[in-house]
Amino acid sequence: MSTRITPKPGILDIELYVGGKGHAAGVSNSVKLSSNENPWGPSEAAKQAYRSVAGELHVYPSGDHAELRAAIGEVHGVDADRVICSNGSDELISFLCQAYAGAGDEVLFTEHGFLMYKLCAQGAGATPVSVPETDRRTDVDALLAAANENTKLVFIANPNNPTATMISEEEVARLADGLPEQALLVLDGAYAEFVEGFDGHAGLVEERENVFMTRTFSKIYGLGGLRLGWGYGPVTIVDTLHRMRGPFNVNASVLAAGEAAVRDVEYTQKCREVNAQWAEYLREKLMGMGIACDPSQTNFVLARFGSEAEADGADKALGDAGLIVRAVKSYGLAECLRITVGKGADCKRVVQVLQEFKEGWVA
Repeated sequence: MSTRITPKPGILDIELYVGGKGHAAGVSNSVKLSSNENPWGPSEAAKQAYRSVAGELHVYPSGDHAELRAAIGEVHGVDADRVICSNGSDELISFLCQAYAGAGDEVLFTEHGFLMYKLCAQGAGATPVSVPETDRRTDVDALLAAANENTKLVFIANPNNPTATMISEEEVARLADGLPEQALLVLDGAYAEFVEGFDGHAGLVEERENVFMTRTFSKIYGLGGLRLGWGYGPVTIVDTLHRMRGPFNVNASVLAAGEAAVRDVEYTQKCREVNAQWAEYLREKLMGMGIACDPSQTNFVLARFGSEAEADGADKALGDAGLIVRAVKSYGLAECLRITVGKGADCKRVVQVLQEFKEGWVA
């Protein structure tokens, strides 16, 4: 039986995004280290703010997100009028592709970049272009060489997911200044808060008309389950994106929790410090047993094994022990596992299991 109701060309070519697994088969008390969630969860202030809205669920939320934007502006030192809030930063990535790219246009991203860049480009009908990295780091020269008159968007995450690496502000500025005039540079700052003193390149956004920044509450703020993100950019870009979003794209309880979370700077700092301690612990222990690992600027480490088979074996050993990590074959890193930095006991358990695995592994 045939039908005339069909999606636009290319839509069915989009691969479904698959997130990190949440459970290990046959294990009741598994530890999820596959989605880069904050193991400590959100602050008590954020949880209390979320609960406080329970009596007002019949009332529509704020359509302009003014209070949350003001809090973001105060804490991050940015102009609240140039902030836009979203249902996760993924929504902004999608809006940017829909608004600025289409048939005949190209969207650039790095070869190990976040999968949503490619998927959203395809959804908009644009051509996704993967650009090689150098030693798992964004290569500015390669991106500039790949840009042309058809390039409309260039996405980079800094720090990057899933490599955990980071390039300097000078390199990002060089990229922005070297792009064709019709191209917008989008800086994904999902992990920016894990870098002490880093503004996510907000300063570059304020100095240029071709740079936009996205951020999320899913990582250090521990609000992944609520889906909340924000963006910062030139007035013309922000105005365009406001026209793309629904009038109530962020619900009331999420707005309240987000405002409380961003204002609880003491809790955020504590999470940053604890994460840095255990990220370095994991990296040092992994390298000590012969597992290559770049310095991490995030809340995860990318463990590089000698082969895809070894990575698969390590993944199984961890899973059998109830430790769920992320295989990153879909990112072109078949010999790697991305391991979220968990609580101290979780990190020690990861090390123990991998040590036992390495002792018994035969290449």
